[in-house]
Amino acid sequence: MHIQYVKILRRDPWFLFAALLAGLLLVILLAGSWLSPHDPFDISFTPLERPSKEHWLGTNDGGMDIWAELLAGLRNTVSFGLVAGLAGAALAIIAGVVAACRNGLTDHVLMRLGDILLALPSIMVTLLLAALFRPPAWGLACILALLAWPGPAKTIRAQTLALQGSLHVQAARHMGGSPLYILIRHILPELFPLGVIAIISRIRSAVFMEASLAFLGLLDPMRKSLGKMIQHGLGYYYLDIWGNWLLPPLICLCLLLLSLTLMGVSLEKLFDPRMRETNQ
Repeated sequence: MHIQYVKILRRDPWFLFAALLAGLLLVILLAGSWLSPHDPFDISFTPLERPSKEHWLGTNDGGMDIWAELLAGLRNTVSFGLVAGLAGAALAIIAGVVAACRNGLTDHVLMRLGDILLALPSIMVTLLLAALFRPPAWGLACILALLAWPGPAKTIRAQTLALQGSLHVQAARHMGGSPLYILIRHILPELFPLGVIAIISRIRSAVFMEASLAFLGLLDPMRKSLGKMIQHGLGYYYLDIWGNWLLPPLICLCLLLLSLTLMGVSLEKLFDPRMRETNQ
């Protein structure tokens, strides 16, 4: 049954709100170099200045412009989430499709490996690796991707197995369609909704993990991050500048996570008939 996805999403106020938030943050990221004339690492300014025309959010204890630091931190946090989320979703899609299509030993090995990774406390593993080896941010993003693929992979595998038994796939097979043609033409397009949901959920988890690691001081201290700004600003909560230093990164992080969460929930409701509201 054909479903007009775009029209349904346009009637979903939560998805529109989330898309507006995500679009606003994207504009801020793309226009960052024009929105702030200062270098986030420039320490030539007077420390702990109040907000002014030159420094919209004031300066921190090191004499750095907080607004420039906020833009750099937001960019690094989002970049980390995109790398880890896209890599994790790609691994999940590949593993799920390969396990379903190959069956036998390949399926057994991939799914048992997934079970092992699911049994591991991924948060604790990431924290231990970050604390012991202090890998760069991109290294931690790859570690998160390697730990995050089993859950979505099992869902994609189950959906692929169901599609292989569907009428249109069986008809294409009887008409002489090759396995590669059937995969590209009939199976992968049907898996697109699950892929989108997996990407958004992985990005959301990676953004939260990056902020947490930075807050705990387990990332490069010279790397700008929303979590690092929050951790640093907490040390000056007793000064009257805490509002323009601590609140902006906290608000940005909350808005980023909120937009990803609302988009993920809206897409799940759209693509999963069991969650779809009756008025849709």
